[in-house]
Amino acid sequence: MALVLIGINHTTAGIALREKVAFPPDVVADALRQLGGIADVHEVVLVSTCNRTEIYLAFQAGDDAAIDNRELVDRQQIIVSWLADYHKLDVEELAHNSYFFGNEDVVRHLMKVSCGLDSMVLGEPQIFGQIKSAYAVSKDLEVVGGSLGKAFQHAFTIAKEVRTDTAIGENPVSVAYAAVALAEQIFSKLNSLQVLLIGAGRTIELVAKHLVEKGVQEIIVANRTLDNALDIASRINGHGVLLSDIPEKLIATDIVVSSTNSQLPLLGKGSVEKALKQRKHKPMLLVDLAVPRDIEEEVGEIADAYLYSIDDISDVIEDGVKSRAEA
Repeated sequence: MALVLIGINHTTAGIALREKVAFPPDVVADALRQLGGIADVHEVVLVSTCNRTEIYLAFQAGDDAAIDNRELVDRQQIIVSWLADYHKLDVEELAHNSYFFGNEDVVRHLMKVSCGLDSMVLGEPQIFGQIKSAYAVSKDLEVVGGSLGKAFQHAFTIAKEVRTDTAIGENPVSVAYAAVALAEQIFSKLNSLQVLLIGAGRTIELVAKHLVEKGVQEIIVANRTLDNALDIASRINGHGVLLSDIPEKLIATDIVVSSTNSQLPLLGKGSVEKALKQRKHKPMLLVDLAVPRDIEEEVGEIADAYLYSIDDISDVIEDGVKSRAEA
């Protein structure tokens, strides 16, 4: 078998392109089946997070396990064409913003990703769980076998050793922490402000935790499923509401942090403009940690609305990353 990887991440493409190639959880199984149907593809794992989309494949390489450069280029072109066709994108633009690895380089890259060395937030732990989940999905669908299986299991072992034996996981540095740090830079004191959190995943849980540590007392969690919103809210003495309640809650909200798997924006320019008018133009900070984005880009054009995407907050975490880089 020959291993091949095609990927796109925060270092090769901006959020506008990354959100177009993201795979929401409900389409991953279909995508894996399609990839598994490509000629000579024997194994496949699909990783899709807010900062990356990566396709790991094991191709039949004849009697020889090796794959020469010409064959590698052929395999890359096949997968890029499939990815562009699946998402209705220009194949040349996608190829220009992608990276490719073959054989040992695939394993080396997988180890870096699993350890958090290739993340926007160096050493962040969430990617390890996301990689394990992606592998588990492929295993459940029986589209992964010995070749990729061995590579992923080895990467998991290395990631655990790195986190155990080094200080790469120390210091509170994460996208969630950076969002709260950004809010603190803008508002100075957070304890008197009302915060609206949109979503109920791990990132929103971490944001809520950091907000409570900063003394924030008024936190509202909005989600498509009320039980999930209430679950997080109950742990922080907050309030849980449905997404349909957002326009009403927005009027008293000073900070919005959103992170969902929605394929369409949940908060538009009109809603924010209306809320700001009723707030008599009291400033509002909106931090969108989702890919695809939860908040319409046009919201950033509104006076008194300060919108930051996940790409915008990278500078906030630079200092905290330095010590991790040394580790």
